[in-house]
Amino acid sequence: MTRPLRVLGIDLGSKRIGIAVSDRSGTIASPLMVLQRSGSTKKDHDNIRLLVEEEECEAVVVGLPLSMNGSIGKAATAALAETKQLATVVNVPVSTYDERLTTVSADRAMIEAKMNAQARRRVVDKVAAAVMLQSWLDRQANL
Repeated sequence: MTRPLRVLGIDLGSKRIGIAVSDRSGTIASPLMVLQRSGSTKKDHDNIRLLVEEEECEAVVVGLPLSMNGSIGKAATAALAETKQLATVVNVPVSTYDERLTTVSADRAMIEAKMNAQARRRVVDKVAAAVMLQSWLDRQANL
């Protein structure tokens, strides 16, 4: 697979959606924003579609919260269902990628950067999306 030039990474949560984006070369992922859930999946997906267009993304990668043993549990089942819905809204390919431990990694990095708990809560979702997206980009580079 040739690597898309610009990719949107998504960390789906029940209250917030973390969003990250790659640079135009598809090499480096950066946190972009956190979308507060609106209560309407359709509205949330429309907001993501607008981001895909604004950021000129050629693909979307959604974090898949597999269980630690790699199985598909309740959270992963819900993420797969939402990813399938999202794919009907955005006009680019949508795939999933294992996001195990991304939130833990993001939180740990922010603690090491001496961020206080309140500041971490505001950004952890978009940082987790960037950690997941960076892992996906690195994997694509090695295919």
